[in-house]
Amino acid sequence: MFRSFFLNGRWFAWSILGSALILFTTWYKVMLDVQINEWFGGFYNLIQKALGQPGSVSHAEYLGHLLTFGQVAGSFVLIAVGLDWFIKHYIFRWRNAMNDFYTAHWARLRHIEGASQRVQEDTMRFARIMETLGVSFMRSLLTLFAFLPILWALSASVTELPWIGEVSHALVYVAILFALAGTVLMALVGFKLPGLEFENQRVEAAYRKELVHGEDDAARASAASVQTLFGEVRRNYFRLFFHYLYFDVAKWSYLQFSVLVPYLALGPTIVTGAVTLGTMQQIIRAFGKVQESFQYLVTSWSTIVELASVYKRLRIFEALITTSATDSDGRSPV
Repeated sequence: MFRSFFLNGRWFAWSILGSALILFTTWYKVMLDVQINEWFGGFYNLIQKALGQPGSVSHAEYLGHLLTFGQVAGSFVLIAVGLDWFIKHYIFRWRNAMNDFYTAHWARLRHIEGASQRVQEDTMRFARIMETLGVSFMRSLLTLFAFLPILWALSASVTELPWIGEVSHALVYVAILFALAGTVLMALVGFKLPGLEFENQRVEAAYRKELVHGEDDAARASAASVQTLFGEVRRNYFRLFFHYLYFDVAKWSYLQFSVLVPYLALGPTIVTGAVTLGTMQQIIRAFGKVQESFQYLVTSWSTIVELASVYKRLRIFEALITTSATDSDGRSPV
């Protein structure tokens, strides 16, 4: 999965240079997001001044702030669209490298059960998941590196937490502890899902295999055998649906409550008027970015479960390549 792309000289331009380009461009995109966060502070302070002191802000000054946002947001859109386009090509090249590696060993692999499915479907699913999960993980890390110092600095004006009292740089600790609590919660309520997803792929493969044999052999894919195999598929899906039911209840309840967390933490600061409207908006937005980065495992748990099952299938597949090569010629493949 990784060696065929990152350790293959043929794909050097895409795997190494492409990764560096994605990293740099993502960081630049995060910096634009930081500029937008700073703009919100100035803009809401302007609104507070205009509403509190009628006539103190001119219409031209107001439009000037909106124009500034348009310039930054326009750059953000161009970078975001270009980056997503490049990532799609990058991920497909990765799938291309995996496909070339597996098909190069097809003479050995064709005898392995489900070989065609793993070469075609599992590599496609692996690439699709890496496009969303891998890129979002990198984006979360870079966002955290950019916004954590900002939240740390902004938290200097928030020294008191409700029911707790004075805590220096309190919002940083609130974001970390709340995200950690959510991660532990998701791990506890979702620990059965990886095994069920892997089992789901197994029963689906068995059902598909019987149908494929039935296309060429009239004695295969009888009504009784197909119904039995599909019964296994149905049974496993219903188990998945049940476990995802309480998992989703926990996940969405946690995420909805997380919207209120910064406002609860800022309660004493807001009611005492210790910050301006613009500063409050900057704090809320920076807190949201930091919290979102820390909550990566929470929001991505379902996708991580799917990736784990695909990865496990492909690892078993690659182990069979090595075993088959050793059995056939007495040595492991290069």
